[in-house]
Amino acid sequence: MKDFWISCGHHLLDRNASGGLVVTVEFLKAYFARPELMPPEDACAIERRLHRELLAEPRRPVGADEIAAIGDADARENWQFVLAFRDLLLRHPTLEAAYLALVRSGPINLPPLFVNQLIHVILRNALDDCDDPFVLRAAELFFRPQRIMLHDQSLLLGDEEVIGGLKITPVLSLMSMLGATTDAQIDVLNEENADSYWQRSDQFDMGLDLTSGKPGPAALAEAMTCWISHLLGINVSIEPLTELRDAKLTWYVGLDSEATKIGDRLWHGEALDDRTAGRVLALFRLSVTDAGLVAGIVEQEPVYLIMAMTPDLNLRMKPQNLLTGLPIKHLEAAS
Repeated sequence: MKDFWISCGHHLLDRNASGGLVVTVEFLKAYFARPELMPPEDACAIERRLHRELLAEPRRPVGADEIAAIGDADARENWQFVLAFRDLLLRHPTLEAAYLALVRSGPINLPPLFVNQLIHVILRNALDDCDDPFVLRAAELFFRPQRIMLHDQSLLLGDEEVIGGLKITPVLSLMSMLGATTDAQIDVLNEENADSYWQRSDQFDMGLDLTSGKPGPAALAEAMTCWISHLLGINVSIEPLTELRDAKLTWYVGLDSEATKIGDRLWHGEALDDRTAGRVLALFRLSVTDAGLVAGIVEQEPVYLIMAMTPDLNLRMKPQNLLTGLPIKHLEAAS
């Protein structure tokens, strides 16, 4: 099996008998060695000592008074977040259990960077046996914000960080159909270049075609299926739709904040104006294989999943909604 997403550090983690990721000293050391956690040149002696000691002993307790003694206010806040994240991982038997505890506890008080890094490595574990580059590229939506690129009838997604700074409707420079160039070098994933994904998976520089009828929507459905199965231990089937038509929206899950707002309006019977409806990127129908797990109110109805872009053509998926928003009677935490 080919490796991918090496940068998430999955090779530094152990796995328990159930396949969950178990935090190790090596993983924590690598985390504290990340460039964004290195004290700047003007850091105080206390911060430098703290960082040095955590590199040597990443599990060591750190008291509030030790953080309070750091001279720079921004540094104090950063270390509070870093240690809160570390302690979250250490409190739970697996990273999966830590993530479930985090998303079920209410509002997430960690910066998106930490949450996305946790999603990244858990999803790497969930997709360990996946050999389909389309599914892997679609799964990047879970932890990498995307920029939407519209061209004729195509709906293309590119990594926001990679193509950041371009115009509202950026150009994919390697798409000859557009006849223009930019500083971004994005290949749209297709059958001809799919095998190159394995060598460049950590660059996040391949575009995804999410146009209805193309492989993208089905690949995203497969990634969501694996995510739910891995973290909740239940089997579901998810199929892409072209439109809701006259479906009874008994239960829906917004896959991002914009989609949740749109779903709320539909659920209340409101008609969508063309501009709002045009922001819907994808629709899916989810069915739980074991009907006995489904709450009574929707026993005979499927669950609809909605994905939408912001008015400025961005997508920030919230994969936790797939874990907390389903009408399931009993959800056991991953262990």
